[in-house]
Amino acid sequence: MIPVQCVSYQEFLQLNESDDRLEYIDGEVYCLASPTIEHQRALLNIATELRRYFNGKECEPFISPLDVLLKNENDEFPSHVQPDIFVVCGKNGINETQYVGVPSLIIEIVSPSNTSYDRITKFNLYMRYGVKEYWLVNPKFRTIEVNILNDGLYEQIGVYKDAGIALSTCFSGLAVSLKDIF
Repeated sequence: MIPVQCVSYQEFLQLNESDDRLEYIDGEVYCLASPTIEHQRALLNIATELRRYFNGKECEPFISPLDVLLKNENDEFPSHVQPDIFVVCGKNGINETQYVGVPSLIIEIVSPSNTSYDRITKFNLYMRYGVKEYWLVNPKFRTIEVNILNDGLYEQIGVYKDAGIALSTCFSGLAVSLKDIF
């Protein structure tokens, strides 16, 4: 995915008032493509599993389109993204229109049009901000790749496929069966 243009954060906020799905990373605007049916099925199935797991717990899953503002005091530009699925723990940072903070878990569902964007740009962004666990879901190959943050770098702990079960290291007992997802 190629950035649309470089703009200030204020200019991005004005652009973001449109109906387009936009993300803002390191001063660059990215326009998100409409998801495919395959993408939406995987998203709904994973979200359903997460909703069951987190029911009654302190953490809560959210699905796109919902803005996440990643920001720290050293940033020249904040980053404004719409992960496919993310999990936050506690209520701090949640407001009516967005979440401000760093989710504990982010799940992106890749497609041919965004694979390198999710695998490189967002991978590095989420690692830089300290997202503890990052899953990459590939409906075409029916895989889930689980990465955990270890000493500031992502470490791939597994690529699950076929009848496998993707396991979270951040959330004890969170297990997602791929046969239920695909």
